[in-house]
Amino acid sequence: MNKDVIVACDFASGAETLAFLGQFQGRKPFVKIGMELYYAEGPAIVRALRERGHKIFLDLKLHDIPNTVKKAMAVLSRLEVDICNVHAAGTAAMMEAAVEGLTRPDGSRPLLIAVTQLTSTDQQRLTDELLIREPLEEVVLHYAHNAKKAGLDGVVCSPLEAQAVHARCGADFLTVTPGIRFADSAADDQRRVTDPARARALGSDYIVVGRPITAAADPVAAYERCVREFLQED
Repeated sequence: MNKDVIVACDFASGAETLAFLGQFQGRKPFVKIGMELYYAEGPAIVRALRERGHKIFLDLKLHDIPNTVKKAMAVLSRLEVDICNVHAAGTAAMMEAAVEGLTRPDGSRPLLIAVTQLTSTDQQRLTDELLIREPLEEVVLHYAHNAKKAGLDGVVCSPLEAQAVHARCGADFLTVTPGIRFADSAADDQRRVTDPARARALGSDYIVVGRPITAAADPVAAYERCVREFLQED
């Protein structure tokens, strides 16, 4: 299984995104297009980045009734992204519908993963605001198990939970982990975080890194540091 660093391009416009990626001469980072950028630019930004040779994680976190998600996924499948996602809280029926909608007539489809719990959520918020009283890690593992049974390829989880997810769901079940910060940087609004080297040790397959790269004084150097630490490149 290939590991990689995914750069979260959480920009407000396509122009800003292209200017940012234009700094990476000779490299084509795997990028995440989230809600802010997709809602600003629509499918055009996906096509533009694909034409430039980037792999794409389309991070729209679909969460609705099964029929709506199925139809939405059928539309997204035509964009030929590499990864897309849903919220595991939408239930197994919704996730199964997502797989069905995403699968093309020839049987191919992008990887589909499910968000377990956001890395900005901690145990207190889970209990007090969501009224979920089980331990946070057990909730994540239960959602991951449901996603696997529904036919998904993996989950979005904290790197702190990646090892446990693999233990519960198997080594080939993908863990895509945001909540990555360099050891010498601030956590910002994230709660369950670790650094790239530790994420690798804990079993993360892909790490998603935003502000530590996009807000860095030298984004290319920050990206290269992240790749070096996560992939253990010399």
